[in-house]
Amino acid sequence: MTDMNVKQNDFSGTDTSSPFSPQLSARMKRPDFQGDFTGMILSAAEKDDVISFAGGLPNPVSFPIQEFREAADRVLSENGAKALQYGDAMGYEPLREYLAERYRKQGIPVSSKEILITSGSQQALQLIGAAFLDDGSPILLEDPSYLAALQLFHYYAPSIHTVPLSEDGADRTEFARIIKEENPRFFYTVPNFQNPTGLTYSKQARMEIASILRGTNTLLIEDNPYGDLRFSGNAPISFASLLGTQCILLGSFSKTVSPGMRIGWLVCREKALLKRLLSYKQSCDIHSSLFCQMILHEYLSSHDLDTHITKITALYKQKAQWMISCMERFFPDGIHFTRPEGGMSLWVTLPDGMTAVDLADAALEKGVAIVAGDPFYEKRRKVSSFRLNYSNSSDAEIEQGIRILGDCIRKIMAH
Repeated sequence: MTDMNVKQNDFSGTDTSSPFSPQLSARMKRPDFQGDFTGMILSAAEKDDVISFAGGLPNPVSFPIQEFREAADRVLSENGAKALQYGDAMGYEPLREYLAERYRKQGIPVSSKEILITSGSQQALQLIGAAFLDDGSPILLEDPSYLAALQLFHYYAPSIHTVPLSEDGADRTEFARIIKEENPRFFYTVPNFQNPTGLTYSKQARMEIASILRGTNTLLIEDNPYGDLRFSGNAPISFASLLGTQCILLGSFSKTVSPGMRIGWLVCREKALLKRLLSYKQSCDIHSSLFCQMILHEYLSSHDLDTHITKITALYKQKAQWMISCMERFFPDGIHFTRPEGGMSLWVTLPDGMTAVDLADAALEKGVAIVAGDPFYEKRRKVSSFRLNYSNSSDAEIEQGIRILGDCIRKIMAH
């Protein structure tokens, strides 16, 4: 016992000559899919000497800083002990009821008992991956798809199938074939201002996809972080209204209020499944930050969220239109790009023979960061498309950055 105490307490004499080799799980030994692109994107956005169109960051001028300060003061003054204590694993009930009421106003009959608060919608994806995926489990994603979801699902080593996107949504012929032949566990989609393309599924596309899924065991995961950021057109029907319990909804306050709060949620109206998801979440983090949830709810209770969102969408509409006008001025002929009706980014396609990776490298040397399309695809490489974020740059930065991109494109085309 004495020798053990000496070894435990005398750290100064620790022998470090023998290398330590952690015995990692097979999951952790798998290589990162496409590397740490998410980290690279956020890192580029923080550099003062780089104009970054890479990150999907909200514009900080939209953050309600003073309103949050006042909300935090009220929460601590009136309910400080509760806010700093452990909370319900499902989430703060008043916040869940607030969300349920917003869904009901959209015609989607949701109860607060069907909403699980998560640490950002990324945790919701983690819960779904743990609930549905074994090694080799078939799943279906859009091609291209949301990078962070693609990276996360890869940790579970599923069999990933992809369906190409057209201007109005997933290709229905290919979608039907995959559903029939592969019976995927779920189809993950961002149908409103899709990341990375900015495209929105038409009502017809949604109805046809829902029709294909009915009678199957494939769940549809509708991730909708950008849906409220619509600045033109009309909002199409949610898959939840078409598929009922066969659809899980994901949402987040990151794009409409604050990403730093890390508050997202999922809506699951299949009780047995929700119970499984809740159980797994409890084992991961007990519950999402009650303090942040209470501050957020206090803010939402004393301010009109829709008025706040109207200001954001007006800002992003102006940013998107300005970026498009700059591309029309500075890009050479033969460049195609989407014209989103909302959201925070658009998708640019170069002429055949050009790769977005080459452009990204050339642009970064000139102080402009973009995201080449490659990491958004499961298999395709050396693609000609790339994503541009317009929400978090000044008008001057957009003009200068697009001009530089145009110059880089012309130089590559000349070779």
